[in-house]
Amino acid sequence: MKKENLKHRIKELREEIRYHNNRYYALSDPEISDSEYDALFRELKDLEALHPEFIMPGSPTQTIGSDRPAKNRQIAHRERMLSLDNSNSLDELDTWMSRIRKTLDVASDPELAVELKMDGVSCSLTYLNGKLTHALTRGDGQTGEDVTDNIKTIKDIPVQLKGLGIPAVIELRMEVFMTRKVFDNLNSVKLMNDELPFANPRNAVSGTLKLLDHKVVAQRKLTYYVHSCGYYEGVRFDSHDEFLKKVKGWGLKVNPEYKICGGLNDAKKQCMHWQENRLTLDYEIDGMVIKINDRSVQNRLGVTSRAPRWAVAYKFPAQQVTTTVRNIIFGVGRTGIVTPVAQLQPVPCAGVMISNATLHNFDELARLDIRIGDTVLVERAGDVIPKIVKVILSKRLKNSVTVHVPSKCPECGGPIKKDKQEQVYFYCVNPDCPAQLKRSLLHFASRGAVDIDGMGESVIDELVDKTKVNQIADIYKLTKDDFLGLTLFKDKKAQNLIDAILKSKERPLSRFIYGFGIRHVGRKSAELLAARYKTIKTLSDSTYEELAGIPDIGPVIAQSVVDFFSSEKNRRMILELEKCAIRFIEPEPSLSGDKFTGKTFLFTGELEGLTRDQARDMVKAEGGKWVNSISSKVDYVVCGANPGSKFNKAKKLGLAIMDEEEFLKLFE
Repeated sequence: MKKENLKHRIKELREEIRYHNNRYYALSDPEISDSEYDALFRELKDLEALHPEFIMPGSPTQTIGSDRPAKNRQIAHRERMLSLDNSNSLDELDTWMSRIRKTLDVASDPELAVELKMDGVSCSLTYLNGKLTHALTRGDGQTGEDVTDNIKTIKDIPVQLKGLGIPAVIELRMEVFMTRKVFDNLNSVKLMNDELPFANPRNAVSGTLKLLDHKVVAQRKLTYYVHSCGYYEGVRFDSHDEFLKKVKGWGLKVNPEYKICGGLNDAKKQCMHWQENRLTLDYEIDGMVIKINDRSVQNRLGVTSRAPRWAVAYKFPAQQVTTTVRNIIFGVGRTGIVTPVAQLQPVPCAGVMISNATLHNFDELARLDIRIGDTVLVERAGDVIPKIVKVILSKRLKNSVTVHVPSKCPECGGPIKKDKQEQVYFYCVNPDCPAQLKRSLLHFASRGAVDIDGMGESVIDELVDKTKVNQIADIYKLTKDDFLGLTLFKDKKAQNLIDAILKSKERPLSRFIYGFGIRHVGRKSAELLAARYKTIKTLSDSTYEELAGIPDIGPVIAQSVVDFFSSEKNRRMILELEKCAIRFIEPEPSLSGDKFTGKTFLFTGELEGLTRDQARDMVKAEGGKWVNSISSKVDYVVCGANPGSKFNKAKKLGLAIMDEEEFLKLFE
């Protein structure tokens, strides 16, 4: 793949994965299946592994969860909820300890507290004079989502602390989790009710904490362990061990499996013990946490912008199991790309049952030489994504057959061709392929596009299968009776979806451009095109030369846009949509001021108090614009933590560089 195409594909994947992360983590309402998400994530991870120069701190492969603000009430943490630096090997633990000893100027290891790293959801509890006032999720570390009412349904969390030495104020950090038994029972009930099961206990907890019905939350039987504290007044802890004992004395739960170790060698033994015995626990853990026990030493070491220097997480290696390949099937995405998928004999791995592994592309299939009937070593990388590591050749069947690229589309029987630009992909060229239609409709209705709430995968599958929808415009011709004829639809649900479809007609042009799924056109590109052309007609009449000259568009996107609007089928689709009263107009931006008219901002690194989208919206509201590429035309470079190469380039260019605090002062 050409470097320019590669960079754009990585950018496009990051945007799409962040969007689906938000649906999955923040909204607990995913719009795509796990296999589709895994394929996207795997592709991004593979591209970044092959080209580490393009890895960014804010990439979904480097972070967890959604960076979008929560919808519920937000409350600031009294003290930031930090993350932990990860160590993936014992050698990395040695490096961490060497750094500690050097900073402290000591020859021997300090005393350490070693705890199980719970695989749940981090929350914060605040007590004033012993009374529970509120509970928050981690959020962005500065502010969290108020989940107090749901946390109070956990029976073991006291609303009033008891015992001696109750502090005036204390902000406790805890991990909320679900036992394996409760998780299995919950998924059994969901399956009996024809509902989608949760992927793992962590996601079950995340979804549960967002529920509005507190009775349902109580039925989920969440539990917790307190593991550290943030802000506090009216109490003193000389060690982490003392903190845990005092917390337990006040009526709160702490994990009984923690251990105080004399040095790193003892701590390593604890790590190895639980790495081998993790499945003996009735809950999920994904590693160990090692902390300096002495609080005064903790204070000397301090913290970075993201994590304490006095603590580290030892992440268990990805759990590996062997299983057999039952079949190799081929999936078709919305752009027609055909992806091989290995169907596995179901096997438990890292706490979940694995039955499929996406092979990404046919080059990967050939590289591993995976055949039906093979015994394979499967790894759940990062305890998330199933991956076939290798074939156990000694167990290969004598009559095994190599799997080749199918000659026809597995969905429609149409011809398959190799992508001329991106030689690694094969795609179905039939524009009427039902699989492509379903994926295209799902993308069009997604939140990042026209946002038709309630039109998810199962609804679209049924609409297409029953020939109610044969193209995008057919969505706007659906009636209430059409929905009442679908599975599990009743009057209210049908009316809600009709209302959502009507509401989507008012979306700005940029959302429709993105929703059309034009190749290489992500949400940022769609915004740029809409802002430039304002109407669908002027955009459709634009030339390649004109488009290619637009900053941040370039030749690849320009050609995709020209190709899209040159298609007679796409032109007919737009006419049909216009007949459905869709205007395709991009409104003028709503400005609160003109302080930054003509000014260009670039954001690099990790902002702490704002999401990247919030910061950009602030700039746009004051008449400014933002870009992703560094150049001498940039007026302000806003740097967060770990800014990367753009920071160095900005210094060489002599650009105005500011931190987040200075950026916020511009708006005062």
